[in-house]
Amino acid sequence: MSYPEDLRAQVERYLEALRFSEEAGTAKLEEAMRYSLLAGGKRVRPVLALATAAAIGVEPSSMLPFAAALELIHTYSLIHDDLPAMDDDDLRRGRPTCHVAFGEDVAILAGDGLYAEAFKHLLTDQPGESANVLRAAAELASATGVSGMVGGQYLDVAASAPAGAEGLRHLHALKTGRLIRASVECVLLLDGSQEPATIVYFNNFASELGVLFQIVDDILDVTGSQEALGKASGSDERLGKRTYVTEFGLDGARKLAKESHARASDALNSAAPHDPGQLHQITDFIAYRSH
Repeated sequence: MSYPEDLRAQVERYLEALRFSEEAGTAKLEEAMRYSLLAGGKRVRPVLALATAAAIGVEPSSMLPFAAALELIHTYSLIHDDLPAMDDDDLRRGRPTCHVAFGEDVAILAGDGLYAEAFKHLLTDQPGESANVLRAAAELASATGVSGMVGGQYLDVAASAPAGAEGLRHLHALKTGRLIRASVECVLLLDGSQEPATIVYFNNFASELGVLFQIVDDILDVTGSQEALGKASGSDERLGKRTYVTEFGLDGARKLAKESHARASDALNSAAPHDPGQLHQITDFIAYRSH
């Protein structure tokens, strides 16, 4: 299965060059932040941002500061998700989680630091019109706050999402889908030149892509091995979480994934006639990934 490895490599080099500590006293905190940030992975969210730029005729490298901000935020969320008070996981990407390696106190601060540094980096290093950068920053904050990722996490841990398929979709649209959607939306905001109809098509694509990602994630939690996933499998069942598999069964979830993949691909064809190739690669990777 093809994947925009050239974009992933750009993101990896950029992240490797980032530094956060300006004094010896906080060097260990920076070590913990970089330990989790540089643990590898496909970098789906930043690669999605760069591929969106290419699809609208913008130089992808011009979006690297925003792309890095996405990965800093995603890494912070993983650090906090893994904590004993949340999912209580000991492995992430094939090695000890941040709190296992550095202690819970340092892991919490590492996550906090990554979130703050993400916005500092976006606001100080992202090229573009100041008003566009501020709009993108506001959208990213919304996507990661109570009306987005954090709110979705609360619905999950508090088991307060409405019953049924729509309640489950809403939970995951916030918890997982909102940041994936922002990976696309904020690029359009930073560019500032797209027609309203184009923005609607891209938003439809990104929203469906977030749903697809979560359905496949739920399937892999049941079918994947620890070696392939880089973390313990079966954690959703262990924690009694609502997933597409618990609600619809494994075959039902696979059917939903296939339907979601088709909808995302159709929306993409309408959104990006200029250069949709890399976005199609990402969509297919998300649909058929094994980890």
